Amino acid sequence: MKLSLGFSPCPNDTFIFDALVNKKIDTEGLEFEAVLEDVETLNQWALQGKLDITKLSFPAFFQSLEKYVLLNAGSALGKGVGPLLISNKEQGKMNDEVDVNDAMIALPGVNTTANLLFSFAFPKAVNKKFLIFSAIEDAVVNGETDMGVIIHENRFTYRQKGLHKVVDLGEYWEQQMQVPIPLGGIAIGRSIDRPASLKVDRLIRKSLEYAFTNYPVIADYVKLHSQTMSEDVMRQHIDLYVNNYSLELGDEGKKAIEALHKVFLTGNKKKADKTPVLFL
Repeated sequence: MKLSLGFSPCPNDTFIFDALVNKKIDTEGLEFEAVLEDVETLNQWALQGKLDITKLSFPAFFQSLEKYVLLNAGSALGKGVGPLLISNKEQGKMNDEVDVNDAMIALPGVNTTANLLFSFAFPKAVNKKFLIFSAIEDAVVNGETDMGVIIHENRFTYRQKGLHKVVDLGEYWEQQMQVPIPLGGIAIGRSIDRPASLKVDRLIRKSLEYAFTNYPVIADYVKLHSQTMSEDVMRQHIDLYVNNYSLELGDEGKKAIEALHKVFLTGNKKKADKTPVLFL
């Protein structure tokens, strides 16, 4: 069986999937066609059901529940890993909400978890401009937007551009909800039978375990897709976003995703007709 597998070129994803797609582990008769794209492209594709297996932001997953179910391995959750709201001025604290509500905010895609977490913290802030995540720092630096919500490696580089943190949106989520921050998951098409889906889930975990056994050495596959990123930033990226929740969601991880699903439904004024089956 050959399955299409979409994930981002970011170090956390290439770290997880390197051994799987490059056959460093036994794939037990399965073939994987790797498709690397930015997460918002993958989100859009998920809404169309384009790929068999895909990395996606949780809001995109919540909108495609009829097409996909979440695997237990490969997700990005954690504590202290959330997106940051930044500005080019030392301004705008959480208690100065008016500044944020009136500002033009750059965000990395309408279907991203970053957008949902921002709306959770600032429900009245509606002046949004959606850009690819890697363009947000420059948009703030150049004054195209007043503030921006950054994710991925930009968490480690924004200070170098003279930018300032306004609010850690993940920290706000943790304080309010008392659960980890769910950022992105790996979903598989519901049309794929359960035995094959369980095998894929097991292989993703096996691929990640292989990566952990060789860490902190950075695999060539990770370097290839990280381009200008330094190895130090690659490791910071992996250390922040790849953890025990990536191996197995567990009860705490599932509880966090269910909490985010409720926030998503509330924010979109939707009600679940019945309790959806989120997890494999």
